Amino acid sequence: MKLSTFGTKFTSHSGILQLMDDLGNALAGGQDMIMMGGGNPAHIPEVEDIFRQRLQKILDSPTEFTRLTGTYDPPQGEKEFVTEIAAFLNRQYGWKLTPNNIALTNGSQAAFFMLFNMFAGDYDDGSHKRIQLPLAPEYIGYADAGLSNDFFLANKPEIEQINQHMFKYRVDFNSLKVDERTGAICASRPTNPTGNVLTDEEVSRLDEMARANDIPLIIDGAYGTPFPNLIYTEANPDWNENTILCLSLSKLGLPAARTGIVIANEQVIKALSGINAIMNLAPNSFGSLIALDMIKDDSIVDLSRNVIRPYYEDKAQFAVGSLKKHMQGLPWQVHKPEGAMFLWLWFKGLPISSQELYERLKRRNVLVVSGHYFFPGINDDWRHKHECLRMTFTRDNITIDQGISIIADEVRKAYQQA
Repeated sequence: MKLSTFGTKFTSHSGILQLMDDLGNALAGGQDMIMMGGGNPAHIPEVEDIFRQRLQKILDSPTEFTRLTGTYDPPQGEKEFVTEIAAFLNRQYGWKLTPNNIALTNGSQAAFFMLFNMFAGDYDDGSHKRIQLPLAPEYIGYADAGLSNDFFLANKPEIEQINQHMFKYRVDFNSLKVDERTGAICASRPTNPTGNVLTDEEVSRLDEMARANDIPLIIDGAYGTPFPNLIYTEANPDWNENTILCLSLSKLGLPAARTGIVIANEQVIKALSGINAIMNLAPNSFGSLIALDMIKDDSIVDLSRNVIRPYYEDKAQFAVGSLKKHMQGLPWQVHKPEGAMFLWLWFKGLPISSQELYERLKRRNVLVVSGHYFFPGINDDWRHKHECLRMTFTRDNITIDQGISIIADEVRKAYQQA
């Protein structure tokens, strides 16, 4: 059986496939794995109670239950939710959105697959355009989303040393180039994998560059504001007709609901709706109807600000403290945790590759993610790509501390054996 170019590409090895395979197999196999690799949100009891109450309300209403399970939504998404999310964002930020500025997708991953291939790849005039990532490392799920080769171009960051064991990536605007070969600019905020948050000034400068080149600026806000608001520093969201802002219900605590939210100009929303119809007929209704009430009454803001964000911020602080305890004597660094649910570890001069370190940790039942997967568009053999790991801190503190202890032990062995 021979596969097409498409079939070959999407059945080949990829970082996101390895990540999801590891997670699924470990959970299904009953292994005593310390899961510090994936982006599955924590199970926060207060949050799950709210979802449970809403689901019960739906189950108790024949009309609502039919909406949830027995009716196709339009390709743009569940109509009431689309209307209410536009009104919600207008209340929060003074934007002037209409329902025609909103489309839903079956998760953010699907949204980026559609958006990236709308703006990059081969054009009818014979040109070829790419997605420009202002800095890498960037989200592992972007890397294989393009339908053509030479799909991403990424910029190496400036590395600001904050103290002996903490650093921060910043956009290097002196080397960032946007030209006629660029189809769109895209950045996650907060950044997965590093927890970096682009400053308001950086976002404003990227917006200026995008407008000057008549291309969209795509902001991946899956971890950002207004929900789930996993931002532990100052950052204000912005939107205009040239911005495509992508939100998600996953990190709110609904990853299985696969609900992505795209805010864009009407032309982009119409195009996304058309692709939705071809690929899926319609997005699913589950996440929309579960979250509908808290969008209507704005309680999603309080939930994010007062429950979800403090939970993860405390986890981040604990994990950094655990690193300081277990990594003593090692040349370790961590990216300043400004958001999301990850720590990005950097071991300068690591004698083995981050992939080999990942394999060694896996044999000790600790799952992390090798850093080299997070550099799409940087094709040279930059050593920094092979010196980093992404770890999640969503598990209980005892498990986090145990996992970090094993990571430190394996890193120490690697340096001692060199």
